[in-house]
Amino acid sequence: MLFEGTPFELDRLMLIRIVMSAVLVIVMLAAFRRPQLVPRGLQNVAETGLVFVKEQICDEVLGKESGKKFFPLIASIFFTVLFLNFSGVIPGLNISSNARIGMPLVLAVVAYLTFNYVGIKKYGFLKYMRSSIVVPNVPPALHLLLIPIEFISTFLLRPFTLTVRLMANMLAGHIMLVLFFSATQFFLFDAVTWMKVFSPFSLLAGFGFTLFELLVVFLQAYVFALLTAVYIGLAQHADSH
Repeated sequence: MLFEGTPFELDRLMLIRIVMSAVLVIVMLAAFRRPQLVPRGLQNVAETGLVFVKEQICDEVLGKESGKKFFPLIASIFFTVLFLNFSGVIPGLNISSNARIGMPLVLAVVAYLTFNYVGIKKYGFLKYMRSSIVVPNVPPALHLLLIPIEFISTFLLRPFTLTVRLMANMLAGHIMLVLFFSATQFFLFDAVTWMKVFSPFSLLAGFGFTLFELLVVFLQAYVFALLTAVYIGLAQHADSH
């Protein structure tokens, strides 16, 4: 714990968050410090990631024109989530700072403010709200049921599910890794002799789950960025609800 008892108090997760954010900045600066026409090495890796976000998320969901406009935001969200998640499988760090609600909530609020701003700017507040929560071509009596459902779904559940999905997945992965490797330590050093035979199996399970967690690290970054783009797209076309 650094600066304990002050407004700038930093616990282990905050320090990990700062470290991984600094790593992200350093990697990107190093990758594009001297960009080459034909990318190699770190520049090639970074450009591959950026092209993936542009083509598979921004252009695919929003179209080329809107995709280009929102690419900086969506790419920033993607790589922030990716790097913060990645600390969960780095020895010595062993946990993603996204396993606590703070950072997922901040990113969800950014996405929430963005898509609502886009909708309000295009349609005006009243028309945007009406287009978002009023389902056309249904019997009037059904509006009593559908309007509250649409309001909750659009304006309450979206930021909530963005936050909880990311936090819960990274927390669950951390807990599973802790269980597997703690079991390995127990079987090796604390268990009775006959139970030591289980240690290779728990170690192998921990290694296998680490590989699976690498996939989850990427998928959670992809899903968060993708849903942000989807929500922006829905706000841009709220009148075609």
